[in-house]
Amino acid sequence: MGTKHGRSAAERLTAAVKTYDVRGLVDVDLTDEIIEAVGAAFVDEIDAAGADVVVGHDMRDSSPRFAAAFASGARARGANVVSIGLCSTDESYFASGSMDAAAAMFTASHNPATYNGIKMSRPGAQSLSFDTGLGAIRDRAIAYLESGIPSTEAPGSERSADVLADYARALRTFVPLEQIRPLRIVVDAGNGMGGMTVPAVLGRAAGLDALPVEVIPMYFELDGTFPNHEANPLDPANLVDLKRAVVDSGADAGLAFDGDADRCFVVDDQGEPVSPSAVTAIVAVREIARERSNGSTDTIQVLHNLITSRFVPEIIDEHGAEPVRTRVGHSLIKAQMRETGAIFGGEHSAHYYFRDFWGADNGMLAAMHVLAELGSQPLPLSEFAAEFSPYEQSGEINSTVDNVPETYARIVDAFQGRAEFDEMDGLTATGITPKNEPFWWFNVRPSNTEPLVRLNVEGEDVATMESVRDEVLSLIRG
Repeated sequence: MGTKHGRSAAERLTAAVKTYDVRGLVDVDLTDEIIEAVGAAFVDEIDAAGADVVVGHDMRDSSPRFAAAFASGARARGANVVSIGLCSTDESYFASGSMDAAAAMFTASHNPATYNGIKMSRPGAQSLSFDTGLGAIRDRAIAYLESGIPSTEAPGSERSADVLADYARALRTFVPLEQIRPLRIVVDAGNGMGGMTVPAVLGRAAGLDALPVEVIPMYFELDGTFPNHEANPLDPANLVDLKRAVVDSGADAGLAFDGDADRCFVVDDQGEPVSPSAVTAIVAVREIARERSNGSTDTIQVLHNLITSRFVPEIIDEHGAEPVRTRVGHSLIKAQMRETGAIFGGEHSAHYYFRDFWGADNGMLAAMHVLAELGSQPLPLSEFAAEFSPYEQSGEINSTVDNVPETYARIVDAFQGRAEFDEMDGLTATGITPKNEPFWWFNVRPSNTEPLVRLNVEGEDVATMESVRDEVLSLIRG
């Protein structure tokens, strides 16, 4: 097993295996040899010999060869590879769910062009985290890198499949848009996979009927070098072009997708972002109504992570469902979706999870829900979305911190008697406020990958939010 940049292949793979996926620098952390070993290890760990394994990839330059390397390792250990080629991550989940097959998606999501990675799923789009298979796959792959991949008596086959039209048809069935009022929307695909999926789902590229939705495309050309801006809509700098285009074109809304198109951010008719909490609330109300219209009389649960707005659990409760507060993280939420039978889940990071999409996240579905609701009433999105965003949020503020426990201790000491604390995920403080006083809460969480803590604050009004925000920041940075 050779070394590169002073590290062995085992050391490089160890660095690339994260909590929820595999991700690293191309030809530094991840090489064809390493990827092939991971493909073999994946098949062994999930016992997929003789079964189908779906392999798809995004538009990054390294993705096709990495997908081929993975397929080679998977076939060597007896899996039958179903190559779906270029696809979005949620399209990969669709293939995994509809075929009831394990899947591997090659993408580094919103990361720069020099990165790539793998999102792996068990059959039925069940995600893998470090504790539920990724760690074991890493260990098996390291063994193969050291001793070689053993041959099997029955190597697997490989065939190609095109699932885009079926994926688009399924999403249109899930959220019908045929009867809404005509809408004009600007879509910024960021040169990512949304450039392929949006024309199929919202347009006629997959051979489906036209919808009353005019799409004004931005950066639809698939280009893994991201020549226009990073495919990371969470960074406000990457929404500048979209916001301007929405206003200049008089559009009803704007949508921005990340590189693998599993996350979608919404911009209103005034060019202002619609918070993921508001999107979560909008979709939750629609999903609760859909469940009731299907005759369900059971308790309906909707998940929301602890950083979404207080309005999210309020409106879930108002519509007769049970809000369930969760930690942050897509593998955690997907597992909880399955455990609870929740119909929907939303995160502040614009990940949206649907029970009827195998519990997986799908930004396109969330966007379609917003368009369906917007197009079924007369208000502009700026006014309509404001109804789902009545409180003031700080957004996520990062600070470099050397000692997280000491930081927590300073915060608890300063807010003792003024707040109730819990440590479900980081440190959450909820204000003990007299009746008629504005409410507030904040959460401080350490990053999993960097020496940072992330602060989120919400208050009933601007003054309350800013006052709490500034006090907590002074304690964090003091």
